Amino acid sequence: MNGGFFVIDPKDGFPGEAAGLGVYDGQLQSEATNGRVELVLGQRPSIASLRTAVTVNGVTVNGINRKPGVIRNCGEPGDLPTAEPLHDSTCTNADELVLFTPQLGAATPTGDGVEAVLDAHDTVTALQPRGGDVPANGHVLQGIGTGAAWLTAHARPGTKLRIDSRVVDQHGRTVHAQGVVNGGPWLVRDGRVSVDAVADGISHPGDPSYLYGWAVKRNPRTMVGIDRSGRLVVVTVDGRQPGYSEGFSLLEGAHLLAGLGAVTAMNLDGGGSTAMAVNGKLVTSPSDATGERAVGDALLVLPR
Repeated sequence: MNGGFFVIDPKDGFPGEAAGLGVYDGQLQSEATNGRVELVLGQRPSIASLRTAVTVNGVTVNGINRKPGVIRNCGEPGDLPTAEPLHDSTCTNADELVLFTPQLGAATPTGDGVEAVLDAHDTVTALQPRGGDVPANGHVLQGIGTGAAWLTAHARPGTKLRIDSRVVDQHGRTVHAQGVVNGGPWLVRDGRVSVDAVADGISHPGDPSYLYGWAVKRNPRTMVGIDRSGRLVVVTVDGRQPGYSEGFSLLEGAHLLAGLGAVTAMNLDGGGSTAMAVNGKLVTSPSDATGERAVGDALLVLPR
C-alpha cells in the first residue's frame, strides 16, 4: 500500500522526496516535520511523534536529501512563514545546511551557496559550487546563506567533520528503527478516537475551506493502526467515485480503525495516492483519472 506524504511538484523539492521523516533500511533519508506523527517499523511496530537531530561539528543541519531553502509541509525552526507543521504548503529558509546521502540517487541541486564533498571517513575532499555527485560511501553538505558561510570557514579540504544523525523521541531518546514512514494526523490514541487537525497542520489559518476539503469531506484514505497484540492493521478506502465509493472523512476513518481493534492509529497519504495491491494485483480503484499514481514510498507486508 502507499506510504507517507511526498513531493509531487518540482517547485516544492525533488519529486518523490518524503515530505516528512523517512527511514529506509535503517538509514535516515529525510528529516522530520516536527510535531507530526510517524509509523515506526522494526521488531514491534509503533506509532509516535518523532523528530530528527542532525548536526555537523555541533551545528544544526536543517535537512536531508532535499533542496536547500525549500521545506515541504514546513515544521522546522527558522521556516517562513511558519515553523509549525502546515500540510500541503512549502516554507522557505534562506540560511540552511542540508546533508545529502548516496541514496539521493542523483546529482545534488545547483544554485547559490557552496557544497563540501566528504569521503567515507567524513574528511572534506572538495569545497565547491553547488551541484555534483555524492560519493558512494560518503556525503555532501550544502549551505546557503549563513550555512554557506559556515562551510566556507570550517570545511576546507583535508578537514575532518563530525556528523551526528539521529531520530529521537519527544524526550530526546534515540530511536533505532528499520523503517519510518511519515503521515498524520493521529486517528486513535489509547484506544480512543483522537483527531487534532490543528496540531498537525491540517487547519490552515484564514482558509477554513482547506480543513473542510481535506479532513471533513470524504476522500480516499490510507490508514494504519496497531492492536493490543502489537499487530499491524492496514486499511485503504477508495473514494471520489460516486456510485462506487465516496471515501471517508478523517473521523470516519478513526472510528473504523478503533472498531477494528486499533489502540493507536494514524493517517497516511491519501487521495489519488491511495492504493493497495495483494500478491502483485491492484485490489483498489485509485481515484486519479490516469489511474494508479507513482508514490514516494510504500508499506510492504512480506512473508517471513
